[in-house]
Amino acid sequence: PQLVREFSRQRSEMKRDVRILMLGEPKVGKTSLIMSLVGEEFPEKVPLRAEEITIPADVTPEKVPTHIVDYSESEQSDEVLREEIVKANVVCVVYDVTQEETIDKIRTKWIPLVNGGAEKGNKIPIILVGNKSDLRSGSSMETILPIMNQFSEIETCVECSAKNLKNISELFYYAQKAVLHPTAPLYDPEDKQLKPQCVRALSRIFSISDQDNDHILSDAELNCFQKLCFGNPLAPQALEDVKTVVWKNTSDGVQDNGLTLNGFLFLNTLFIQRGRHETTWTILRKFGYDDTLELTDDYLYPPLRVSVGCTTELNHLGHQFLQKLFDKYDEDKDSALSPAELKNLFSVLPYMPWGPEVYSNVPLSDDIYISQHGYFCQWMLSAYLDVHRCLEHLGHLGYPILMEQGSQTSAITVTREKALDLEKKQTQRTVFLCKVIGPRGTGKTDFLRAFLQRSTERNERDPGPPTIYAINTVSIANQDKYLIEVDVETEFLKAADAACDVACLMYDVSDPDSFNYCASIYKQHYMDSGIPCVVVGSKADLIEVKQHHGMSPSEFCYKHRLPSPLSFSTMLTHTHTHIYSKLTWADNIYKHIYIYIYFFFFCVCVCMYICICMCVYIYIYIYIYIIKIKPFKIFKDMSSTSFWLRVTLGTTIAAMLGFALYRAFSRHK
Repeated sequence: PQLVREFSRQRSEMKRDVRILMLGEPKVGKTSLIMSLVGEEFPEKVPLRAEEITIPADVTPEKVPTHIVDYSESEQSDEVLREEIVKANVVCVVYDVTQEETIDKIRTKWIPLVNGGAEKGNKIPIILVGNKSDLRSGSSMETILPIMNQFSEIETCVECSAKNLKNISELFYYAQKAVLHPTAPLYDPEDKQLKPQCVRALSRIFSISDQDNDHILSDAELNCFQKLCFGNPLAPQALEDVKTVVWKNTSDGVQDNGLTLNGFLFLNTLFIQRGRHETTWTILRKFGYDDTLELTDDYLYPPLRVSVGCTTELNHLGHQFLQKLFDKYDEDKDSALSPAELKNLFSVLPYMPWGPEVYSNVPLSDDIYISQHGYFCQWMLSAYLDVHRCLEHLGHLGYPILMEQGSQTSAITVTREKALDLEKKQTQRTVFLCKVIGPRGTGKTDFLRAFLQRSTERNERDPGPPTIYAINTVSIANQDKYLIEVDVETEFLKAADAACDVACLMYDVSDPDSFNYCASIYKQHYMDSGIPCVVVGSKADLIEVKQHHGMSPSEFCYKHRLPSPLSFSTMLTHTHTHIYSKLTWADNIYKHIYIYIYFFFFCVCVCMYICICMCVYIYIYIYIYIIKIKPFKIFKDMSSTSFWLRVTLGTTIAAMLGFALYRAFSRHK
């Protein structure tokens, strides 16, 4: 049984060909059927067993290569038979319509031999084949029906004649169909209803197709669904006929001239009961399902290569899809998702992807719901931190279907390597990572909450679950950028934990030992890294005490060419009004560059007139140049002595040139 289950799983995964095994009592015509199919005529001489036949894909109705395997009890052992059963995708049990004992053997011998040890759901599909119909005037179906009702793995029964070539092609078509469009995963013939797994899959498909979330498929939505799955919309009369059939057979299948979920499920049940289960399978496979009614790995996890130094972001296509999704489930149109609305949005997933920590990660509405802005922030956070999980969620939500894209990867932009950004002196990234590092009790959690624009009173009233992430947007040069802040609290910081776009080193101004940790972390991980760093003194509303470090924070920053320490306090809102924008580009450091250059010119110039003219002109030129080259290069260069040597040399030459021009103008006068 274990071996049977393994091959059943492989059959479901591979789906590249069909292997048909012919079984039955001797002399029932197994070999004759195979030879009549291949030769298109009844053979005069029939061997005990035909060799394995392979039918190319281009001559089969389903366009799948088909292997037909014969079995002879007199030539082959029981062990060979068991091996062939395990390898088969479908078994055709052949009986002689004129011999009752061959029919009895179906129940007592062949079906137990094929599926006796298999669990329900892993049984090999069986086709019953009544051969030699040319020798009997009536049908054997009355005798066969009780057997079909007893064994659910029997897909169908076909009466044929190898001699007259009657129903030979149909026999092998049904065998192919039993493999490619199996009934067993969809329908329970005993209960005469869809199986629970099939109901779940079709319910997800209905929800995705219900684009306005009114729980009804309108004519427009039905036509969109029909075109998506089958290539063409339904004619108006055909659409009305479908709804009429559903209306006549269900009490709640049609509502407001549209199809309800129950109506949609009934329609698929009807397809299966009428032998058109390939219709339901076409729908299921279009929405990503395999033979076990699970979404395939190829659908949920499309390949996406992210090189070292690159990051991942949602692009305009992803944003467009998520906006439609938000509008669909924001039922009260308050630009926020209540817990119930959020649950409905993710109802097509097998689990809730966002836990309670999301309420601490993103900005919320006044009602403490996920605001539209917070909704996009959380998706950006997901795409940045775990893009493959993000792709999985987008797949469950139907992104490839609704956006008519090959896969969810079209919703993701993989950014250029950071090293290349430094080389090109520009970046197209919109998401940046800030590590907030400091000892326990410094106030990092409050810092993250303030970043989400939450008041102290609100934090005290509803603190929410603890989290280490906070994401919000900041406006830089009239462009919104996403900034992810991460609370890093560890005694010994690893190099991997230190990697980021900007580091925020936080100390407690009221704790004399607090700054020691920041200084140590900076020297260990950031001093020669080229990563911008900003020092923040928290609890600025308290009395500032002298730090036990050898230098004050201001002196330390001056020595290491860092921006002056910034002050932060949850009690003084003005202390963090602009702090987060400065973190995004760490642009506070530019002030030091500009001031340094300006006052250097001021000192070396002999004439105040030249200082105001020439030096300010050069200063403005350098100011504009620095703005253009982006912050990455600045921080990288500032960590080297050669940068300051070049600045000093350049300004000296400029000053000397200005002085020479001044002397020349003086003589001319």
